[in-house]
Amino acid sequence: MMEQMIYVLQFSGHAAPVEGASGLLKAATSAPSCEISTRVGAQGVHSELRPGDGGTALFESEVTMTGKTSFKESGTITFGEGGNRLRFSTVGQGYLGPSADPKQSTGAVTWQVDGGEGQFEGATGLITSNFLVSDSGEVIDNHFGVIFLA
Repeated sequence: MMEQMIYVLQFSGHAAPVEGASGLLKAATSAPSCEISTRVGAQGVHSELRPGDGGTALFESEVTMTGKTSFKESGTITFGEGGNRLRFSTVGQGYLGPSADPKQSTGAVTWQVDGGEGQFEGATGLITSNFLVSDSGEVIDNHFGVIFLA
């Protein structure tokens, strides 16, 4: 029987083109432990992200643009310092396009968990990412993962 877990984190960092490689980007971001709350009421929805106890998650990936607004991505997410790392790759293609702010692009992608190390050895599951990328390459990336642990 596999154990199901979820995680929600907000990563920040940078993405930049790889020199000499057309259409290839490298992304490196990190996310501190956090607590997220969402309240729905008569005034609509209100959410809050607060720092939480614990360590940091590190995200590294390679992004290959496959069209004007489409991409494929693969990489790793390391959770804390205990050797707990998962590997992921794009399901289908991701989307990256204009946003309401002309200085930022917005995008979304779904990744499949391709296994990992430590806690994530033999893991499967899906992670969704909704993100913003500024003109200068600054990234804010919101993850929601549903992971099945072996």
